[in-house]
Amino acid sequence: MDVRRISVIAIFLAISAVGAIIKVPSPIGSIALDSFPALMAAVILGPVSGAIVAGLGHIISAVIGGLPLGPFHFLIMAEMAVIVWMFGVLFIQGKKLSAYFLFFIGNSFILGLPFVFLVSPGFYVLIVPGLTAASAMNIALAALLLPRLEPILRKSILKDGSIS
Repeated sequence: MDVRRISVIAIFLAISAVGAIIKVPSPIGSIALDSFPALMAAVILGPVSGAIVAGLGHIISAVIGGLPLGPFHFLIMAEMAVIVWMFGVLFIQGKKLSAYFLFFIGNSFILGLPFVFLVSPGFYVLIVPGLTAASAMNIALAALLLPRLEPILRKSILKDGSIS
């Protein structure tokens, strides 16, 4: 990884931190709009860079929110990294609708499933509406802005316009 790519990842992390301040209220804590920068990084810089932004962005968001789930945030960090990596792979392969659908279903319903066993089924039921709302907002931002920003950012950030 070169210095340029690391610098751009840091910029996406900073944007994620701004999104972390924008919270969607939920019965248990709040859920942030910090995933859009990770989705953008996955498309522009590649799935691995998007996964890095997703994982570290979640930790930044959790710290800003006071770490309400304690060490469980490291599990969520790993889950976010995987789901954004998968999003990036599908999106780059041209399966954009599948990528959006995967992120929505994964972030809204699947990523919270371990908490059925780690905390309680009631906890899962309480977090799903907030996760769904935040996922929908992040997807809406991505669907609206990625087609417009991708060519501009790809040209200005990357020397040759490639992801490698």
